Amino acid sequence: MKKIHKLIIAISVGVGTSVTSCQKLDIPPTNIFTPNIIYDSESGVKSFLATIYTNLPIEDFKYRPDQGFKTGSNDWENFYNSASVTGEEVGPFGGMDIGGGFGYWPYGDIRNVNTLIAELPKHTAALTQNTVNALLGEAHFLRAYYYFGLAKRYGGVPIIKEPQDPAAPLSELQVHRDKEEATWDFIGAELDLGYQMMPETSDAGRANKYAAAALKSRVMLYAACIAKYGSTNFVDGPARAQGLVGIPGSKANTYFQAAYDAAKLLEGHYSLYNANSDKVQNYVDLFLKSGSPENIFIKQYSIANHTAHSWDDTMSPRYFTANALSRSYPTLDLVQLWGALNVTNDDGTPKRFNDRAELMQGLEPRLVATIYFPGATLRGLTFDMQRGIYPSFSGTAAAEVAKQPNSRSYILAGDTKTLYQGRQVIGFTGPWTGGDELTRTGFYVRKYVDYNKPQASVDLNRSEQPWIDLRYGEILLNRAEAAIELGNNGDALTSINLLRSRAGATPYGSIDLDKVRKERRMELAFENQYYWDLKRWRIADVVLDRAHFKGLMPYYVLNENKYIFLSEPELFNREYSFQKQFYYEPIPGGEIGKNPNLLPNNPNY
Repeated sequence: MKKIHKLIIAISVGVGTSVTSCQKLDIPPTNIFTPNIIYDSESGVKSFLATIYTNLPIEDFKYRPDQGFKTGSNDWENFYNSASVTGEEVGPFGGMDIGGGFGYWPYGDIRNVNTLIAELPKHTAALTQNTVNALLGEAHFLRAYYYFGLAKRYGGVPIIKEPQDPAAPLSELQVHRDKEEATWDFIGAELDLGYQMMPETSDAGRANKYAAAALKSRVMLYAACIAKYGSTNFVDGPARAQGLVGIPGSKANTYFQAAYDAAKLLEGHYSLYNANSDKVQNYVDLFLKSGSPENIFIKQYSIANHTAHSWDDTMSPRYFTANALSRSYPTLDLVQLWGALNVTNDDGTPKRFNDRAELMQGLEPRLVATIYFPGATLRGLTFDMQRGIYPSFSGTAAAEVAKQPNSRSYILAGDTKTLYQGRQVIGFTGPWTGGDELTRTGFYVRKYVDYNKPQASVDLNRSEQPWIDLRYGEILLNRAEAAIELGNNGDALTSINLLRSRAGATPYGSIDLDKVRKERRMELAFENQYYWDLKRWRIADVVLDRAHFKGLMPYYVLNENKYIFLSEPELFNREYSFQKQFYYEPIPGGEIGKNPNLLPNNPNY
């Protein structure tokens, strides 16, 4: 019988058929792509690659940590991202309720990459050796990315390098998990191959050799922290005893060195975005300008291709859009990483402001470019945040906030139309507890919001700005963290001060690990990194131990014609928690049902 190569991926053809299974026929099938059709042309390989790229575990605008990676339209996903479950933002869901994950298990995608790696060398004559080598390097990068998505969730997983034959005996298909250390080593080796084989440049949305080096710096930093901090803060069990989770502490510096070396490879090839002398506008544009020298690897979106996202719509109040439903808002806790806001006098009384925008005076440009403050403007409209009205105000801020709500003399309202003595009680942009389209912390996200987009076109699935998955700013942070863990404080200081200079912040005169981590939090806010940082540093069970976060509530004082700001619990009043077992997710139960050799499961599952 004629053997047709099996592809798990479904590749559409003109009449809507697809490759989904082996065909046993004595004549060549006319409705199935055979290997020669796919691999004898670079365009065919690129078509195959497209789905592999689409399914990469990139935690982008559409990623939901409880549901996974969204690739289609009609998404209301943005309001529940990693930032909204770590205290960077607060969203509609309380606590750390994503510890169990969503059952990520991309071995179908890995099979596609394995098929690509196995087939490409057979088609050198049609593609040329250089093309095959470059595509193989790309495939190794992609395989590493998929395994990274697994390793940071589960620790050790089965390392499968070749397409499995579905007709093989079950005993061959039911593979065992590899140790966590072996899994991270495999990912590192794959990225080394990607670096060696890929060219220096690539089309937007595809990887090149420096994307491999950049990803390796992220990956090895994660592995290093598992070795160092996971050796002292862990949950014991059979999986740990067998090395399926956990890495010996003695390996930490090996991984830190690998992370540092990988980050250093990008020096001179990428640079921080510094096109605008206005530090605020420069940082805003970093996330919106195409062709930035900082962008290493991006994910693209298109209205025409039905892949557009909804970031502008779901991060903005309804007042600023055609049809918004914002539900995730930055916390005061995040804002105060930059330092305490000057809203209280020395005697504890609230400072009075003539205009809410005065609050932004003297703040670091990067902070103002990351978060919309009261008084900021977008699309010709002002963020008029106002929680309520005080007919008069006396006493200290702390004493007022400590009162029971029914003991406070403020005036609140149930909608934006309510007036008190002729003045609107709450702002068109909140804060408010009665609806999902207004802030409940006093802030909105600014990072990635397209300020050039007309208000009428800000709607669901109408945003096309790329997600910057790997950028040079992160690489400098990776390099600094690895350097300081290795005792190279000088290099760490240089890397951090490059970022602080671009941010409009005062350079540091000295450096330590706490400063490096703090800088990382400020620079990468809302980029879905902090959740994984908390996990790899093994501090999530401390930082998120019955944690509550705060907002900054603007009030109008009627008899003074002034504004005041009070630090109060955010209006969701969510409590966050994190159990130590959540440092690893459970191996999905359905996969264990198909393959009992995946046991033992991770500790406490």
